[in-house]
Amino acid sequence: MPKDRTLNLLHLHFIVFIWGFTAILGKLISIDSLPLVWYRMLLATGFIFVYLLVVRLWFKVDKKTLLWLVFGGIVVASHWVTFFYAIKISTVSVALAMMSTGAFFTALLEPIIFKRKIIGYELIFGILVILGLALIFKVESTYTQGMTVALISAFLASIFSLVNGKLVKYHRPSLISFYELGVGVLFLTVVLALRQNFTEGFFHLSMKDLLFLIILALVCTAYAFIASIKVMRILTPYTVMLTTNLEPVYGLVLAWLIFGSEEKMNPLFYVGATIILMTVILNGVLKYRAGIK
Repeated sequence: MPKDRTLNLLHLHFIVFIWGFTAILGKLISIDSLPLVWYRMLLATGFIFVYLLVVRLWFKVDKKTLLWLVFGGIVVASHWVTFFYAIKISTVSVALAMMSTGAFFTALLEPIIFKRKIIGYELIFGILVILGLALIFKVESTYTQGMTVALISAFLASIFSLVNGKLVKYHRPSLISFYELGVGVLFLTVVLALRQNFTEGFFHLSMKDLLFLIILALVCTAYAFIASIKVMRILTPYTVMLTTNLEPVYGLVLAWLIFGSEEKMNPLFYVGATIILMTVILNGVLKYRAGIK
């Protein structure tokens, strides 16, 4: 029904807005990126575990799937750590602009993983993305380290999306999320233990940080993930793809409103970011029309 579609479209925009707010929370939370992601994944795993118990979903998976889930969990943990680290050492705007290249990396990896031919316009789009990145690096050279880390994060995000693209064909997304988040917690626990970070001060969080972490884990991770799956049952993949690409736009606007002058970049920065974003959207539109999944 048209009314159902409209309500689900509005819901999807709200979810994408929440994802854009994730970067803001990363800036507002005072603890380092590694413990930040550890707490986020730990709390989100607990929330999704309760959800799975409520819906009575069977937890068992085969060994091959488990190996892919372990790999996915390590990748997503690394992606989030590098993403929040990039925010800490640069700005929200810089990190989000670089994260827009995730779809570009996916387009590069898809022909290799799915063994298909490279399409001509993908090469042109690749050149445009590189030009956009070059422009941003030139005008915002102060944040070179942050931009580099954010690009690594975008690359990891593209690997994660490709892994989940295969897993979601055979398993419930909520179950995939539970295992990957749980594996991520275990992986980061080992890293933190080796770095001897589990001191008494590690578990002493300010009320502000604790509140923001709960919002990050419950609203921006567990709720947003499960809700996004539900709206996909009504909306077309094309609509979901176009709307999801608005995440950096929402994030950039929020950064402007919340952090003010700290997030205002050189005008050419936004030219470069727009080139990247428009290239990503146009690539998705052309692929959808050509029927390429």
